[in-house]
Amino acid sequence: MKMASARPLSFLFSLPLALALLPVAAHAQDWAKARLEASPRHREYVTLQHGSRTLQALVVYPEVKDKASVVVLIHEIFGLSDWAKEMADELAGEGFIVVAPDLLSGYGPGGGGSDAFPSQDDRVKAVSGLDPAGVLADLDAAADYGKKLPAANGRIAVAGFCWGGSKSFAFAAHRRDLSAAFVFYGTAPADVTPVVAPVYGFYAGNDSRVGATIPATTDAMKAAGKFYDPTTYDGAGHGFMRAGEDPGNTVAANKTARDQAFARLVNLLHEMGPAKSAAASKPSSAENASASTPACHDPVR
Repeated sequence: MKMASARPLSFLFSLPLALALLPVAAHAQDWAKARLEASPRHREYVTLQHGSRTLQALVVYPEVKDKASVVVLIHEIFGLSDWAKEMADELAGEGFIVVAPDLLSGYGPGGGGSDAFPSQDDRVKAVSGLDPAGVLADLDAAADYGKKLPAANGRIAVAGFCWGGSKSFAFAAHRRDLSAAFVFYGTAPADVTPVVAPVYGFYAGNDSRVGATIPATTDAMKAAGKFYDPTTYDGAGHGFMRAGEDPGNTVAANKTARDQAFARLVNLLHEMGPAKSAAASKPSSAENASASTPACHDPVR
């Protein structure tokens, strides 16, 4: 397991305090909204349909000449927040089409999505209660939409953060036409044998709850003959991709980790090849694998 170092810090929040502040920090995202509104890139909301289910997704296009790879972006446990939208825009700025589904679509008051919930706590509870099989079906719809876009080159990756990081790993065990899966401080499904795409992990040094699962995941992926490349960023806390961008961040290691991890993500996206298999996996086995995946803030086995 690789370790990415940061400068020594004279002060760090304790992990319990940092976790306690996460909902507040995640909610105060005017800075992310301002950056998104200042972006020159084309973005639009589209309606995705599968069966009787309807969901909304943000799609952001890069300003490039050639066809581009698609990234399905899975939001944190806080829903499709302004930061998640801004992250989608940042990735599009690096040359990728980004499809970011709002997995709370239809579950909010009045049939709304993430923005319809009255509080951050309500969004967290709603995301935590989502049906794992339903999440995979929503992600399939997002990937199918992205793959068929005229501007897409046929390559699809998935990237998820926090709760979405665990769902990114679960999606890799579900869908066999992914070119890569990027897991930001998320945990692995109980059964990794269906995984086909290479999986890249991004973890925080000061996140023992998730970090403690990395050795077992490494062993399981190795035993199954799968590619897994985890990197841990020393001194950073859980959620460093968002916290590292927040102007109010007081932990220098979060910004260092965010910058290093974003550069790694972009490089890997540019380097990824075609998927090993174009056949989709059977939902039944994937549903079982996903159902045992702990949510981001749930206890880890």
